[in-house]
Amino acid sequence: MCGRVAQHQGPVEYGSMLKIDWTKTLSRDLPNAPPHYNGAPGQDYLIARSHPETGDTTLDLIRWGLLPSWAKDQKIAWKLINARAETVATAPAFKKAFAKRRCLVPVDGFYEWKKVGKEKRPYLIGMATGEPFTLAGLWENWKDPASGEWVRTFTIITTDANELVRELHDRMPVVIGADDRDRWLNGDDPQELLRPYPAELMTMWPVSMRVNSPRNDDPSLLERVEYDGAERSSGSSVERANDGAPDRKPANSD
Repeated sequence: MCGRVAQHQGPVEYGSMLKIDWTKTLSRDLPNAPPHYNGAPGQDYLIARSHPETGDTTLDLIRWGLLPSWAKDQKIAWKLINARAETVATAPAFKKAFAKRRCLVPVDGFYEWKKVGKEKRPYLIGMATGEPFTLAGLWENWKDPASGEWVRTFTIITTDANELVRELHDRMPVVIGADDRDRWLNGDDPQELLRPYPAELMTMWPVSMRVNSPRNDDPSLLERVEYDGAERSSGSSVERANDGAPDRKPANSD
């Protein structure tokens, strides 16, 4: 699965990577996106989508945790933070979004955990070049039946882990390479893109166990650590994102 990511750069940096033409965004202001060093579901992230009329790529703030149009309330979003590549085209919660509402999630890395005895030690996984990259996602519109407000949400697609990530977990998010981004957003049949990314192009390193709590969200979490007694004593279990709110509220949480 994929339940924690780093997205700490801004819209200008990610927009440059995605070749977004800001002159075609209807004169909107740049999205006011807070940095996520230890981003969890239920928070807002910069998401790249294809405009349905112009085909131009836009960058918008959307909440992580998919709400299908038929959802009765928002609780189901916690169960739909990921979609499996093997069933995404046919599963009721995802098939419409897979056909019409694919998106890219720009990130600087994602986290996974290695079990060592009774401990779960976090690792940050990214590109060997250190550059940001994009994950395959789907987005949806959902109308809150109580308030009438429209809420946009997304999910991240996962696939079998490559040789690198397999040391930690049997699943990983689908990485969409630069040459395949337009096809993922606009192509008729992008199913074959849902495959493990080449392990030789990626790297990973151990990071602080402070990552285990989504309450912690600061630049030091990205740094490599060597585990010692002091580090291990900081906490060895991994909190679910909805077990505790981060210090910073999501932009559209009100």
